[in-house]
Amino acid sequence: MTPRITLAVAGRVLIQLRRDHRTVAMLLALPCLLLTLLWWMFDAGAGFSHLGPPLLALIPFVVMFLVTSVTTLRERSSGTLERLLSMPTGKGDLLAGYAMAFGLVAAVQSTLAVGLSLALLDLQVAGPGWLLVVVAVVDAVLGTALGLFVSAFARTEFQAVQFMPAFVIPQLLLCGLFVARDAMPRTLEVISGVLPLSYAVDAMTAVATTTGSGVGGVDGGVWSDLLVVLGFALAGLVLGAATLRRRTP
Repeated sequence: MTPRITLAVAGRVLIQLRRDHRTVAMLLALPCLLLTLLWWMFDAGAGFSHLGPPLLALIPFVVMFLVTSVTTLRERSSGTLERLLSMPTGKGDLLAGYAMAFGLVAAVQSTLAVGLSLALLDLQVAGPGWLLVVVAVVDAVLGTALGLFVSAFARTEFQAVQFMPAFVIPQLLLCGLFVARDAMPRTLEVISGVLPLSYAVDAMTAVATTTGSGVGGVDGGVWSDLLVVLGFALAGLVLGAATLRRRTP
């Protein structure tokens, strides 16, 4: 990997995103709209403080997974990836550049979503607000990494969307949002323990509900959960680089 090439790829992706107003709206405005709708549904805040933190982990993950997988597939189908890889651009540079670009977008997305929740939707949290942003950004990067990985196995944009039931929905069901993980049947609890989104939700919930004497004034388990999520994101990028194809057959 070459830092100069990686930065050039990230810059190209950001320029392309800036020209795609619909994608920008989906990335930045949709999470805020969904959070507002859910706040309204739960009696304007009565139940939102309970479900808000997990949703701040889930929504960036899902949105970034969908946008990244479709965008990468579109560039491979159009021959853009083939042209880039024919130049001195390695697969690692390409994946790292995409991850960096979408990571910056995720930071803006998460800051807007957390700021809206704390300032206007009256989300009550015990931990610092900045740490909510950090966890949300890490979750969004995880969605980006998995989206880059699964895009290698799709031939059309529709097929990329079809990967959501396989990669996303099981994690949504088993992450602890609907049923506490320790209250699940033992088999499902074990499966939940190897899914990255479970740790993302645990980290966000811990920030919102507990305080501690660890780094940042929160329980040390938050940082261990974040390391697990980052590990999964890194593994997704490595697998994505290993399976990346120049073009769609």
